[in-house]
Amino acid sequence: MQYEQAKEIILKKLENELPQHLSYHSVAHVKDVCNAANEIAVNEGITGEDHTLLMTAALFHDSGFLFGAAEHERKSCEIAKQYLPELGYTDGQIEKICGMIMATKIPQTPHNHLEEILADADLDYLGRDDFFTIGERLYEELAMFGIINNKDDWNRLQVRFLENHHFFTQTAIQSRKAKKEEHLALIKSQLEKNESA
Repeated sequence: MQYEQAKEIILKKLENELPQHLSYHSVAHVKDVCNAANEIAVNEGITGEDHTLLMTAALFHDSGFLFGAAEHERKSCEIAKQYLPELGYTDGQIEKICGMIMATKIPQTPHNHLEEILADADLDYLGRDDFFTIGERLYEELAMFGIINNKDDWNRLQVRFLENHHFFTQTAIQSRKAKKEEHLALIKSQLEKNESA
């Protein structure tokens, strides 16, 4: 598996071809998810081939945005199937990678440990200090697509999302869950303030 080559190819493609209006689903997000996946993997004892497959899935997980937001996970799998055979990945390995990519689809439904790790890595920011900074990028992107109209819409969406979301790995539960709950409480109090104003 020529992981370094896969990384170079897909990052260059995303940098050159992703639509500029994607303020959240950008190359920065892909790199962020790669860092989170690696961190969780190390803590969860993932090594060798599994670690490489996980990192490859993290690189490709949002590449489908090259062709638009709809069904982007499935498109990401198609892109992985297009590039990875030439880089020494077997059909079985690519199937595992696609399983991980599909596990990031909301609502998340991972079926094994590696899928749980990528699902957690994709939403790692929910339990981090940069939650509101990154959330602002997602707000801009959703507003541009006309999915939300204002900050109250956004906050209501965030409350629903955070209440329905849960982390899967012990690492993410221990390091991110408490902070995520704090963010949820903050957004709820902001909404209540606005609604009673």
